[in-house]
Amino acid sequence: LQREDVAGAGVTVRSGGTDVHLVLVDLRDAEIDGKQAEDLLHEIHITVNRNAVPNDPRPPMVTSGLRIGTPALATRGFGDDEFAEVADIIALALLPGADVEALRSRVAALTGAFPLYPELQQ
Repeated sequence: LQREDVAGAGVTVRSGGTDVHLVLVDLRDAEIDGKQAEDLLHEIHITVNRNAVPNDPRPPMVTSGLRIGTPALATRGFGDDEFAEVADIIALALLPGADVEALRSRVAALTGAFPLYPELQQ
């Protein structure tokens, strides 16, 4: 997940960089809060957690941030191209008027190409 991939959606990476397995993004400059973002991303089958950012002006159950973890993606075998695709999907989802069905289809294509348990595939 690259900092520049999500910047266009009004998202600022607060975790000091994108070279670690957890990314904290600040949504204070976005048109969406942490709860809305968490719910929307859940709708397209991307799991994140709303998370407070330093000096967060929003209440704890709403928040102005998101915590995005990458270990599950790495476990599935995602490489640079797939991480860039995930970042693009997240960035588009955070913009007003996101096409939920199209984004859900992109997520399905990724997860279909990298199944959790390939040995159980028929």
